[in-house]
Amino acid sequence: MQRRSEGAPRRERREAGRGERTSRRKICQFCHDHVREIDYKDANRFMKRYISDRGKIEPRRKTGTCAKHQRRLSVAIKQARLMALLPYTAEHIRGM
Repeated sequence: MQRRSEGAPRRERREAGRGERTSRRKICQFCHDHVREIDYKDANRFMKRYISDRGKIEPRRKTGTCAKHQRRLSVAIKQARLMALLPYTAEHIRGM
């Protein structure tokens, strides 16, 4: 085990100051708007926000949705895909 030399000062933790960024916790938009049911028929209105440009469902850490609403959202997106309201893949990938 190495010891630090007696003359070297200890590193002190920097407090979150003026120039440093602190990440704000994302809030669930469904909880904020008091949404009771996520309907697959509202695909054009709000579901496109939760789908990537490749057609994948965005994860919770990126969108900020809570676990309960993320599960319901993924089921609604899958139902909308089945009814052909949302695409399974992106437009530029389908053209290949």
